[in-house]
Amino acid sequence: MTFFRILFLLSVVLGLSGLAACASTGGKSAGAGGQEKVVYHVNDSANASDAMRNIKNHLGVNPDVKIVVVTHSKGVDFLFEGATDKNGNPYNINVEELQAKGVQFDVCAITLQSRNLDPGKLLPGMVIVPSGVAEVTKLQVREGYAYIKP
Repeated sequence: MTFFRILFLLSVVLGLSGLAACASTGGKSAGAGGQEKVVYHVNDSANASDAMRNIKNHLGVNPDVKIVVVTHSKGVDFLFEGATDKNGNPYNINVEELQAKGVQFDVCAITLQSRNLDPGKLLPGMVIVPSGVAEVTKLQVREGYAYIKP
């Protein structure tokens, strides 16, 4: 098994255990202060519009939720300047709107390096993390985030 497959499988297992823990707490994953925290995992930009719609709906019900969107693989593509969806609509408008509401967007450094993508062309405010899948795991295990995969 390759290193990335092992990381992916670990992420899936931890994600499922995170969902089980979330179910046992009435659907909320709360940190020490009681704030609901959720990580949205995007590894394909074809799902980016759905993810952002889900996040808008989530914020509509709970505007105090802390949301981090972790991207890797083809999931980083929508976070670059000039990126558009299949209908030609720019992604940056929705991304900026969500950032204004406190949503953080994390981008995998391994993906940027392996795909030779220029981090200077990312939309403003993106947070580059060493590994997308490792970040998802860290947020779930160490920081108590619930996991959502749109």
